[in-house]
Formats: sequence, structure tokens, C-alpha cells
Amino acid sequence: MRLPNLLGSKNGRLAAFFLLYVTEGIPLGFATVAVATQLRRMGVGPAEIGAFVGSFYIPWAFKWAFGPFIDVFRSKRWGHRRAWIIATQVLMAASLMALVAVPLPAALGLFTTMLLVHNTFGGMQDVAIDSLACNTLAEDERGLANGLMFAGASLGQAIGGSGVLFLMSVIGFQPSFVMVAAAILAVTVLVVLPMKEAVVSQMEEAVRASGLRAAGAEMRQFAVQSFRSFIGSEGAFSGVFFALLPAGAMALGLALQSNLAVEFGMDDDAVAWLNLWTMVVTGLCMVIGGYLSDKLGRRLTLFVYTALMSVPVIYLWAVMRQHGYDMPRPAGSAPIPELISALWLATISYSAFNGLMYGTRAAAFMDVTNPRVAATQFTAYMAMGNLAIAIAATWQGVVAEAFGYQMTLLIDAVTGVLSLALLHKMKPPSGNAMSDAKTVGRARKSALVLGLCCLAWLPCWAYKDSFGEGLSLMQTFFTLVFVSSGLFLLAAREVLGREAGRLASLVPATALLLLLIYLRKWMDGLASLPPLMHAAEALLWLVPLLGGLLLIAVSRLSWQVLEREA
Repeated sequence: MRLPNLLGSKNGRLAAFFLLYVTEGIPLGFATVAVATQLRRMGVGPAEIGAFVGSFYIPWAFKWAFGPFIDVFRSKRWGHRRAWIIATQVLMAASLMALVAVPLPAALGLFTTMLLVHNTFGGMQDVAIDSLACNTLAEDERGLANGLMFAGASLGQAIGGSGVLFLMSVIGFQPSFVMVAAAILAVTVLVVLPMKEAVVSQMEEAVRASGLRAAGAEMRQFAVQSFRSFIGSEGAFSGVFFALLPAGAMALGLALQSNLAVEFGMDDDAVAWLNLWTMVVTGLCMVIGGYLSDKLGRRLTLFVYTALMSVPVIYLWAVMRQHGYDMPRPAGSAPIPELISALWLATISYSAFNGLMYGTRAAAFMDVTNPRVAATQFTAYMAMGNLAIAIAATWQGVVAEAFGYQMTLLIDAVTGVLSLALLHKMKPPSGNAMSDAKTVGRARKSALVLGLCCLAWLPCWAYKDSFGEGLSLMQTFFTLVFVSSGLFLLAAREVLGREAGRLASLVPATALLLLLIYLRKWMDGLASLPPLMHAAEALLWLVPLLGGLLLIAVSRLSWQVLEREA
């Protein structure tokens, strides 16, 4: 029997994108719930689990970089986006099945690296699916389709989290990787392969033939458009910081919740049921929250939803404080019924508020996105939001081990509402202009602040031992600074053009080195090669110094090109 081409009808398209998003949610639920739960049972500490979950989100923070390549490289035989979806899903399944041979917890580093590769393919798949949706869905289908896509992602998380935990009692932990891979391949075979995407036109073939040159040109265009759109209005500029700050309290939506479930004495089935109900409540509240925001106002409802996310966290903190539960404890301790009940209540209520916030926050980013560069700007906001999740997962694990769960929950509840201070500035840009009268000032201030932050690395690195348990948090902050600085310099070089003068020649190498500083976390591997070790240590001083001075010099330029766009 020949399977239907789901892209050929409205209901088929809705079903197709729902199922495609299921494949995006499965690995996320698998890593953050099923794997995180089992790692805690194996005695892995909250800090290591937090770093593991945080690394899982990193590829999604940089998924915008895949866009130009997916746009440029096409297959006439398999279809433009369809070919990418097939390839990435097969690679996702293959990378998961390879994990069966990795022993845990002994090889957690290798396991994390391989899962990072797997999730890179997942990020590429997401870009291809979104591109297919934009080019396939009719205008009157997009609202319902987006709702179904988010619901599909929630269902996928339930399958990868709750479903796998239910199966573990029957098949074991590592064989469950094969089941997750099989679920992804089922969508590939039953949904993607029967699809018939529009034929590649001669013009698209010409673009594909130009290969890497076209991809490079598109990346440069991306940099220019992104730069202008992010600093062109107060709302868009505020959106950058709004995206980088936590989207409300996050502890009950990340690995910390799984850690506590294990320590409180919940078995795999109980954790699975908790995760399942979490996904159901979240999915329903996503629809309700978006509807209410349209009726009552975006910023007002988002303020309320985000503030309410801290309430369950404070409640759980109070109950744990009452029972004297603070520092992480070994897995397998006697169950604590009162804390298990509190965790259920806190997690389900948190899921409701998180669901209300989720779609509304995305709509708020759409409100401040310039229509002329909508895809570029909105994708970048979403990517920065994923980076914020990665940072939160990392610091929560570190703080839990160093200062206890109570302190972690308090910090999470407080930092979760910081973004609300920016909500009053999240206003849609007026008119169609790419820049307003304050654009030049924003560009110059951004360069100056980034430059000073780069220079601040020097004294912090010199006295790194004084940070103690907080060293990894300091490192995470400066990683964000260096990545932002490198991307800023590359974009500024393209925007400024001739105005950059001699500084332009310094930008490519400096930006690349700033991005490569991220590799310092593996620098200890050079200990057996003293010359390379000394060179790497020297670069840790020289690169931030050069980057800081270059950014300060860029801040002193006139930026007249932006004034012409105002």
C-alpha cells in the first residue's frame, strides 16, 4: 500500500508538521528527563547533570548558522527541505544507537559529546522543518499549524521522557536508546519519505551551483540584517537582553526537578507519570495563554505569567526548608512522602504557568521583530533563549552542589523575574524604518560595553582561584561575552564597510579567536605538550585584551552608515 503525500492536503500538512515536531521533542524529553533521572540514580552529581543538560541546548543556540547552508544546498531528486529532514533524522537515529556502547557513568564526557552531536543534527532538522513550513503552509493554516507543532513537541517530550522511563523497567536503560531512535525513524519512513516537495526551479539550481560562495554571501547578509534589526528600535534592542535573561524561574523545568524526584524516593514509573502530566498541562496552557494574551494584551499577560512561575519554586523552597532538606543526597534514600507531594504540586502548577508564558513570550518577540527581516531576527531571539536555558541548567547544578538546593531555588525564583524590568520597553517598532534616531548610540554603547567586559576577563582570570565553586559560573558569563563580541565584530565590519578603515583587517582573526576561546575548557588536555600549553595560556590573556581594545576603538567610530538608515 502506497503511503499518502501529507503535503498534498490541508489536514495532511497539519498532521505532517505535528508529527515532525514530535521528533524534535523526543530527544529533549529523553535527555532532560529519562537520562538525567538515570544519571542521578547512578550517583552522578547535580553539577555534572546540569552541565550535561546545558550542553544539550547549545546547538539550538546557534541553529541560525545552519540556515544559509540549508537554503543554498538542495537536492533535485529528494527535494530541497525534505532531503535535509531525511538526512538529519537518519543521523539522529544513528547517533542515538551508537550511545548503546558507551558505559555510564564512567564515560559521561564521551556520552555528552556524542549526544551533543546528535542534538546538532536535531537543530539542523528544526531549521529545515521550519523552512518547509514557511514554504508549504497557506496563510490561513499557519496559526493552527504552529499550535499543533508546539503540541507535537510536548508529546515528543512525553514520549522521550515518560515513555522511555516506563519501558526501562522492561528493557533496561541503554536498550531504550534504540527505542527512541526507532520512534524517530518511524516518522522518517511513514511521514517524510512519502512527501512530495515542490520541484527545485532552475533559479534554485543556479544558487545551489554557487555552493559555499552563496552560503558565505548569505551569512554576511544575515549579519548585516541582524545587526540593523536588533539595534534599530528600543523594543528590538531590549528584546536581545530579554531573550538572554531567564524566561521566568527555570529550576522545575530542567534537570534539577529530576534530581529531586530521585532523591525524594520516586521510582522510574512515578517520575514518568509526573513528566507525562507535566507535558499535558503545559500543552493545554500554551493554547490558553496565547489566546488570553491576544484578548488582554501581550505585555500585561506575559508579566503575570512570568511572575507566577516563581511561586511554585518559592513554595517548594519553603517545604524543603521546613523539612531541613538542602544538600544533594545519595540516590536510593528512603522515600519522603511530604516532599514527593510538594514536588508534584509545585511541578504541575509550574507547568501551567510555564505553558501560559511560552507562546506569549514568543509572540512578544514577534511584536518587536522588524517585518523586513522577520525570519532572521525571530530565529536569533529563539536561539538566544536556548542559550539562556543552557546557562541556567549549568549554573543550577553548580550552585546545588556548592550551596544546596534551597539557595538554588531562591536564586532561580529571583532571577526568573529580572526580565520583567524590560517588558515596558518591548514595544513594536514604528513604521518600516530599519533604524531610529537612537540607533547609532545603541551601536556605540554596545561596542563599548562588550569591550569593557572583554577587558574585565583579565583581572578575573588573574584571581580565578578566589571564585572557588563559582569559577564555572564566571567562565560561563565570559563565554557569552566572547561569543557576543566575536559576532558583534563580524556584523559591525559588514555594516560599517569603508568606515571601519584599518580596523576592518583586524576583525576576522580577532573574532575567530574570541569564538575559539570556548575551547579553553579542554585546555588541560595539552598538559603533555608544554609548548602548546604555554601558547594556549598566552592566548587566554592576549585575545580578550585585543578584542576589548578593538571593540572600544569601534565604539569611537561615527557609524554614519546607520544615520543614513534612520
